[in-house]
Amino acid sequence: MQYRRLGKSSFVVSALGLGCMGMSEFYGAIDDDESVATIHRAIDRGVTLLDTSDAYGMGRNEELVAKAIENRRNEVAIATKFGILRDPKNPTARGVSGKPEYVQQACEASLQRLRISTIDLYYQHRVDPETPIEETVGAMSRLVEQGKVRYLGLSEAGVKTIRRAHAVHPITALQTEYSLWERGPEDEILSVCRELGIGFVAYSPLGRGFLTGQITKPDDFAADDFRRQSPRFQGENFQKNLELVKQIQEMAKAKNCLPAQLALAWVLGQGEDIIPIPGTKRRTYLDQNLDGIDVLLTKAEVAKLDEILPRGVAAGTRYAEAMMSRVGI
Repeated sequence: MQYRRLGKSSFVVSALGLGCMGMSEFYGAIDDDESVATIHRAIDRGVTLLDTSDAYGMGRNEELVAKAIENRRNEVAIATKFGILRDPKNPTARGVSGKPEYVQQACEASLQRLRISTIDLYYQHRVDPETPIEETVGAMSRLVEQGKVRYLGLSEAGVKTIRRAHAVHPITALQTEYSLWERGPEDEILSVCRELGIGFVAYSPLGRGFLTGQITKPDDFAADDFRRQSPRFQGENFQKNLELVKQIQEMAKAKNCLPAQLALAWVLGQGEDIIPIPGTKRRTYLDQNLDGIDVLLTKAEVAKLDEILPRGVAAGTRYAEAMMSRVGI
């Protein structure tokens, strides 16, 4: 395993983290035993960053992570998030809160579910447009003072918000979607993070699994898989995006690696300050991802990928309209 520092902080984690969201929701059937085994395998192989949220499975994912790290807490850094409000009676509904009193309550609840005394990296999952970011980050900084949180992060925040937040308390990491088919952060976000010394955590670096080449038709998704509602996986968009994946598959075959490994190599190669957190709930895919950490792309290969997948090439937005309205605030 290789290791990277998050921005200018003293926080060092594995170059690849593990996204745990799909273990509890959104991507079809769940298997807690296999998920725990996957987390254990990840730790055995040197992964030190586990990523979860109180929104994933409405708390169940944090409880799953707690079970997996019960006797291995000192081997991992736990990143979790607050800010997305969900209603068990209406699982598809979403709200957002960054109110100071809610920040404290959410942290206490996450600590209890995770069965730990300190959260290593605590993100605001989505920015609350109704609460000044200074108030939210002020409340988050008090959690650091209380010893309940070590480092602070933001997820899907816009440039102005990042600057305002960082002025209140150092932001250690920004988490945003970034991959060969989602290169939006290259416009402004990455440069601002580098200017301020903020680490960049790339979620969905495999395009929600699409860049692996394992998905060839919409029916490959389970009936309750949220990707069925994502514009990039619907109708003509699906077919157009599939053509992009075929070209990645051809390049991977020529390089004697898997498409997923090629896609991860590209993200890792975008800077030492970038830490991808591919999510998986199976040991097989975890091993494939980790086996590809030593795949290095030549300048010619990077240039070819830039030609095949330039910024904005993916057909369709990455979220449905309601969810897109909550990113980049």
